Amino acid sequence: MVDAMVRVAVIGAGAWGINHVRTFARLRECELVLVCERDEARRRRAAAIAPGARLGARLSDALEADDVDAVVLATPAAHHADHARAALRAGKHVLVEKPLALRVADAEAVIAAAARAGRTLMVGHLMLYHPAFLRLVDVVRAGDLGRVLYAYAVRVNLGRLRRDENALWSLGPHDVSMLLYALGAVPESVSARGGCYLQPGVEDVVFVNLRFPGGTVAQIHLSWLDPRKERRLTVVGDRKMIELDDTHPTEKLRIHDKGYDVPPAFTEYDQFLQIRHGDTLIPRVDMVEPLELECRHFVECVATGATPRSDGRTAVNVVRVLEAAQESLAGDGAPVTIRPEADHA
Repeated sequence: MVDAMVRVAVIGAGAWGINHVRTFARLRECELVLVCERDEARRRRAAAIAPGARLGARLSDALEADDVDAVVLATPAAHHADHARAALRAGKHVLVEKPLALRVADAEAVIAAAARAGRTLMVGHLMLYHPAFLRLVDVVRAGDLGRVLYAYAVRVNLGRLRRDENALWSLGPHDVSMLLYALGAVPESVSARGGCYLQPGVEDVVFVNLRFPGGTVAQIHLSWLDPRKERRLTVVGDRKMIELDDTHPTEKLRIHDKGYDVPPAFTEYDQFLQIRHGDTLIPRVDMVEPLELECRHFVECVATGATPRSDGRTAVNVVRVLEAAQESLAGDGAPVTIRPEADHA
């Protein structure tokens, strides 16, 4: 339970930031006191959604305010690290949108700033608060799938183009964060290839391949140039398989009792492995909006001092993978080894 009212400012009321405005304005555990946005039309929209909050135009309006305990940074990704460090230096708790930074060194600097300030640092890896994904994690960690062999994620759509970042950095943080969290490990190496079809120098489609310790492999397909919208994660074990389909309105998870079995006795080579077609289970998942859960978790961590699920260390590992994938993209898919975390300390 949260005992004290946390006073929040949202910085950035654009396409995604306005959702933070809406969510924090509704939470009973906190008070949204300020929304900062340079664009006048966006400020008017924020005022209509959160009439009880005053309006500002600059980050400094929030950092200099005595009645702001925590800031939510929904600013462009290139500014995340600088804005987060400035907020922490001002003594504010910080929820910054993903990715935490565009370079590992900058992400590490934000973590160090949070430690010096003694303030909560949380990163908006939204899928780590998705009820269906968390149910998938429970299944994987319980060993119900057996040994995890491989996984793959698809995040494609005919969607909004971005000029300031490619599909890897725009879409990839979601799936990288899910794979690292579900598998409980950081990959040993990554390779990536993509294509720039709509804008020079900006990859619209990217394929990322990850190799994890123990031999587990994973692939991520990212694109905003695709005929249909898919948000899917599949994890295949040697006993069962599980699928998360986030576009399905009700049946977001399916657990398949399928695979190959070794019979107790066989006389012919082609009897060595037998396909098993078991039942498919569709677990009931009580859905709550992931953003609401994420925002409430942030408020609770600020009030209680608990470590966020998507803390700085979790986020920097995502940046490590994305940075290596970007290097591989520039090298036409050449594998890039991900150095142990201690090398970045």
